[in-house]
Amino acid sequence: MSTPGTTLVIGATGTTGSRVVSRLVAAGHPVKAAGRQATDVGGAQAVRFDWNDPATFDEALDGVDRLYLIPPLGSREPAAVMLPFLRRGRAAGVRRVVLLSASAIPSGGPAVGQVHQALPGLFDAWAVLRPSWFMQNFTGDHPHAQSIRKDGTLLTATGEGRVGFVDADDIAAVAVHALTTPRAPNTDLVITGPQTLSYGDIAAVLTEVTGRSVTHRQLTYEQMRDRLAAGMPAEFAELLAGMDLAIAEGAEDRTTDTVERLTGRPPRSFRAFVERELL
Repeated sequence: MSTPGTTLVIGATGTTGSRVVSRLVAAGHPVKAAGRQATDVGGAQAVRFDWNDPATFDEALDGVDRLYLIPPLGSREPAAVMLPFLRRGRAAGVRRVVLLSASAIPSGGPAVGQVHQALPGLFDAWAVLRPSWFMQNFTGDHPHAQSIRKDGTLLTATGEGRVGFVDADDIAAVAVHALTTPRAPNTDLVITGPQTLSYGDIAAVLTEVTGRSVTHRQLTYEQMRDRLAAGMPAEFAELLAGMDLAIAEGAEDRTTDTVERLTGRPPRSFRAFVERELL
């Protein structure tokens, strides 16, 4: 492709979106930062965007040739709104799309897996990011961070299963590569940190680095589902609790070279992340 044009970043104030915006702006690329409140994100043009309001689509798409695409939160069937938007984007001049999915969801799988499957038929230049679980899940307002602060516990149905937890900064670095490299990846990219850790391992690192005792409390699938359902739609809670069971069965016990291969540097370790974020 030619020199990158304007990128529309959907979810521009979110965990990965904000990092993608800052990296693109720092590299001199024009960016439209999309969100429900059209919040200013340094150096980008703020624009209102709401998945539930198609009237916001055309202004957001005006003048852009690539998208960083974050699905609507909590939706079991995001394709119903995302695919019409992508078709509108193609008609408006979008030529490259980078979709944020998840390592646990393959092409054709549930939720955003349906968008993943459709993407190659809509665009010649594309990538699907499939990161493992975020290290940022243990900070901020995430339920894990809240339970750690409340009583020093991590509650999951993952058993002794291991996960290649990844820093959102590393995800954003891969996203920017996929958005701006002359040749689009045209594949899915499973993104992990440098090692796999159980939630018991996570608790041990948090305890050692912060000096505060953290333990992993193992729940049943039903307990995890019901806990999640207190704050989200029941069907989405079932999906997430099912992912915990998949972790327990070894589905996420893997690492990849994606970050180093595409960015030229190794992914950040969980210990380094904790030292940076929690000390």
